[in-house]
Amino acid sequence: MCFSAEASFAAAAALLPAGGVAMQRAVRRNLTYLPIATLPLLFGLQQLSEGSVWMAGRANHPSAVETSSLAYMFFSYFAWPVWVPFSTYFLEPQQRRSLYLMFVISGAMLAGIQYIPYFTHQGWLITRFYNYAVSYQDTVLLDALIPREMTYLIYLMIVILPLIISSNRKLRFFGGLLIGVVAVTYTFFIYAYVSVFCFGGAVMSMFLVWMVFQETADVAK
Repeated sequence: MCFSAEASFAAAAALLPAGGVAMQRAVRRNLTYLPIATLPLLFGLQQLSEGSVWMAGRANHPSAVETSSLAYMFFSYFAWPVWVPFSTYFLEPQQRRSLYLMFVISGAMLAGIQYIPYFTHQGWLITRFYNYAVSYQDTVLLDALIPREMTYLIYLMIVILPLIISSNRKLRFFGGLLIGVVAVTYTFFIYAYVSVFCFGGAVMSMFLVWMVFQETADVAK
């Protein structure tokens, strides 16, 4: 698998229109699927941001690298641990929604703790380029309390657990796809885990487009 500006832009070119079509389908057929239909579009925007990171790096433009990296990390910290459980919330029975609300709140708290300090602490987000990946080397407030591996585990639990325990079989399958992405990331790309996990997860989110069409077709019958 090759990771480059071209790979990121290609992923964005596929995800943005696919997400738009899925959103249109949800609006027309069943609004409860709109948040989950939005995910491919959000992940497409994230890949567009990473393509911009690559291009700024090639142009040796540090300020543009920083701006694009901040945009990319915004999606890493808010689209994934906040929007994923938020979108799943609407597809769950009423009696289970309080649990998913807890995931949303936890994701928002973790996102704020990790992302906001980038704007107040110079050098807490450093972007490094490898031949086939981008490495976002950051410092977060939780580093003073727990090992980084624990922070990443909490992040993954907030993202994946709501899917795995969902009452929707297709969402559970999507959660399984993300677990596969995590396994590949940690086995082969640990040096650039943020970039590789988000790229793999974004590509896997094309499954959600199919899911929205399938689920709304069932509803429409």
